[in-house]
Amino acid sequence: MNFSSKLLENAVNEVSQLPGIGKRTALRLVLHLLKQPTSQTHQLSKSLINLVDEIKLCEKCHNISDVAICEICVNPSRNSEIICVVEDVRDVMAIENTAQFKGLYHVLGGKISPIEGVGPQNLTIESLIDKVQNGNVKEVIFALSSTIEGDTTNFYIFKQLEKFAIKTSTIARGIAVGDELEYADEITLGRSIVNRIPFEKSI
Repeated sequence: MNFSSKLLENAVNEVSQLPGIGKRTALRLVLHLLKQPTSQTHQLSKSLINLVDEIKLCEKCHNISDVAICEICVNPSRNSEIICVVEDVRDVMAIENTAQFKGLYHVLGGKISPIEGVGPQNLTIESLIDKVQNGNVKEVIFALSSTIEGDTTNFYIFKQLEKFAIKTSTIARGIAVGDELEYADEITLGRSIVNRIPFEKSI
């Protein structure tokens, strides 16, 4: 792809590094930005800089937050005895949209995947174990995607929690095997949480 401007080429190269964005799509997006009012493009740039510089991870659940403790964790109406374990913030958003879950979350930050070099030590599993050991948790719900990596992560955490007198469950398989939670419709995902089953029965 030949560019008449090095500035344009640099911008396209940066945008094309985003997931699912090729060079042609990146060029179309960059040219679109050039046609917008300068103030609008500056506002986009500012919001991205603020995101990178100011975003935080909740000290309790590791969800993305603007403050040290996220709004969900400080909400007194949430049931602190139930923790839903998810991969990332997209899953929290998907489950929250169902309005069917009133407990708290624990964001792992990924799934165990030896092929990608991700082990238990790279996730927030240890802080989950500490939370169960030192808190008033009565149930842990596994809400990871139905993939080999998701099932491996579920089983690893389950074995770590066996020594505690708590209930472990997994969302019902209304979510198709291999599907990501964020792509499930709200009704199906909501039913999967409400109709969750004991984890032992899913093995």
